[in-house]
Amino acid sequence: MSKEQSCVLKAWEVTVRKTQQAKKRANSIFGTVSVAPQTYDDTTPTDDNDDESSTNRSGTGDLYQAERILPNGDYYTGQWFDSFPHGHGKYLWTDGCMYIGEWYNGKTMGKGKFGWPSGATYEGEFKSGYMDGIGTYTGPSGDTYRGQWVMNLKHGHGIKSFANGDVYDGEWRRGLQETQGKYRWRDKSYYIGEWKNGMICGKGTFVWTDGCRYDGFWDEGFPSGNGTFKWDDGSFYVGHWSKDPEEMNGTYYPSGDEGDLEWDPKDVFNNLSEYQICSGERVPVLPSQKKLSVWNSSKRVEIPRRMSVDGRVSVGVDRAFEKMNMWGSESGEGAADIDSTTRRDLDAEIMRLEAEGFIQSLRPSPVPMRLPRAGRKQGETISKGHRNYELMLNLQLGIRHAVGKQAPVVSLDLKHSAFDPKEKVWTRFPPEGTKYTPPHQSSEFKWKDYCPLVFRSLRKLFKVDPADYMLSICGNDALRELSSPGKSGSFFYLTNDDRYMIKTMKKSETKVLLRMLAAYYNHVRAFENTLVIRFYGLHCVKLTGPIQKKVRFVIMGNLFCSEYSIHRRFDLKGSSLGRTTDKPESEINSNTILKDLDLNFIFRLQKAWYQEFIRQVDKDCEFLEQERIMDYSLLVGIHFREASVAGELIPSGARTPIGEYEDETAPRLSRADVDQLLSDPTRWASIRLGGNMPARAERTMRRNECEFQLVGEPTGEYYEVVMIFGIIDILQDYDISKKLEHAYKSIQYDPTSISAVDPRLYSRRFRDFIFKVFTEDN
Repeated sequence: MSKEQSCVLKAWEVTVRKTQQAKKRANSIFGTVSVAPQTYDDTTPTDDNDDESSTNRSGTGDLYQAERILPNGDYYTGQWFDSFPHGHGKYLWTDGCMYIGEWYNGKTMGKGKFGWPSGATYEGEFKSGYMDGIGTYTGPSGDTYRGQWVMNLKHGHGIKSFANGDVYDGEWRRGLQETQGKYRWRDKSYYIGEWKNGMICGKGTFVWTDGCRYDGFWDEGFPSGNGTFKWDDGSFYVGHWSKDPEEMNGTYYPSGDEGDLEWDPKDVFNNLSEYQICSGERVPVLPSQKKLSVWNSSKRVEIPRRMSVDGRVSVGVDRAFEKMNMWGSESGEGAADIDSTTRRDLDAEIMRLEAEGFIQSLRPSPVPMRLPRAGRKQGETISKGHRNYELMLNLQLGIRHAVGKQAPVVSLDLKHSAFDPKEKVWTRFPPEGTKYTPPHQSSEFKWKDYCPLVFRSLRKLFKVDPADYMLSICGNDALRELSSPGKSGSFFYLTNDDRYMIKTMKKSETKVLLRMLAAYYNHVRAFENTLVIRFYGLHCVKLTGPIQKKVRFVIMGNLFCSEYSIHRRFDLKGSSLGRTTDKPESEINSNTILKDLDLNFIFRLQKAWYQEFIRQVDKDCEFLEQERIMDYSLLVGIHFREASVAGELIPSGARTPIGEYEDETAPRLSRADVDQLLSDPTRWASIRLGGNMPARAERTMRRNECEFQLVGEPTGEYYEVVMIFGIIDILQDYDISKKLEHAYKSIQYDPTSISAVDPRLYSRRFRDFIFKVFTEDN
């Protein structure tokens, strides 16, 4: 037995000797519980009732059979190794939940079966307490799902048989039907085709039991767009389908001379309303929410986290202390306090372990991280007398005219001519007004809309309500101008509700956007979770008179419009030259945009989100590379979940033991909060990739000798955060000026450290860096 094991063993032996009262209480609960017989090895101890005897053997490092009646009444029987369930075992909770299966270092890991008091069961693979892998869930009412799981959610291919006789066979994402699948109702009618967020959406075919069928496009469970309805006698109807009767149009083709001329396409919608998609059962308590008594204690001894000389946490020491109190109950009954003598013995043992090299030498922790100083609300209100007040009025008049007069989009399938850069509309705005424009107090100006049908379709695609859009930009509240122009010389304006950002454009940027508009439209339509910035409109104001000034601008979504306050902002490119903030520390606040070499975190995402993240970054970068775009960046905003009254950030687990259940009203996303979120897929609607995403930020530290080390060394110090991120500045192509910049800077600096590089190299470097900064949370 090692000295470190001996140190740990001594602490919990004291606790075990004080659990007799809890044993008696547990025996009264489990007195009638029958334990399935198990066959043991000849060398395995079988005296399971001798709790102290089996406990004393736990430090030998051998796998052995044990039986535990825990302080809170829970019961465990099975294989045990080094103070934890390890191997095969059975755990029974006092509320009737039960797990039988494989364990690894105290975690349900491998194949097993979990049962609920309601009669529901899950049998399959587990990872770190989650239903994860291939498994079958059978609900109390008879619903059955067989297929792939990721962190308690159906994710991958699976077959769901509903209690009412319906069956779905296809792909799932985050607990809902997604991409391709077949749904068969109990009357044998079926749909096969595309799905989105648990609803029929995209291209697919619905076949009724009487032989009728619809082939075409769908939206939210009903035909929408081009489609064909066929009868079993060969008659068919071809046209455009919509819930709005005014948008419906098509042609009926009978199979013979006479057809059913009385038939109305609206009958299809009435019929389909009877075919509902079953939502299935919600799992009331997830296996990962069932905390094990041996891990939790309200009397856990909190030992300050310590750092080694090289700045990394001495992880082994923390784990040792966590094991010392593993037998405490949440109520405190049967839990042992470590007296002063024992504490001195433990301190002395730790010092000996340090001296003899069993664990890393210790030094005090660095200064705790603090919440950055809150910045003032961004921007200067453009009121009367402001130099750009008249320009703002022109912009608002133009937007109100352009959006208000446009008819609703009938179909998202646009003709190639809609993307022609010459597709633009000029409107004159004289002060006295015209038949189409209102009178105004500004000077006469001309207004230009670039590709109006495309941007109208984009707004519909991004689910922007036209009335809300006009109210945000053209309401009584004035726009706000950011204090200084960007690096490109462009000015930025924010709407008062922070939903939209308006950026002035150079002519070259306007040409790039128009050139790539068709590819951009197809990309954002194909990938709902794309991280690239959202564009809502491209316009130009031309002032008449002696100045003849043209101001082009694009309207974008404001990435940081969120219910969470943003504490830290980073602009990440993956290059090192000039990628530090030039402000002194005293001037840095929550509005300051920090850069690559200022980054001191690694962001850890839940498995399902991380997988989706890397897929989407790859797709977005491929799109930008094909369009010869470079110099883009990932803009990241961080909201820290928990801080002290003094403003010091509180690391995960500093206030309560890691993994313990916390009140849902607490201002942080605990493990219990994550489990609760995952148990209800409908709550995922408030979270999308890059928007309001819960994550853990691990603090990093750069080595002093590596001045330009892009990603620091992880320290093991974690913070619960909410993240917002997206890809911005996507209108810089690799033109002659950037090629010259690359050639000039390559003479003075490492060519791989500068921003201006070939789009293929830029894409590869960007992804390599981002995939080091964002990792899967294990």
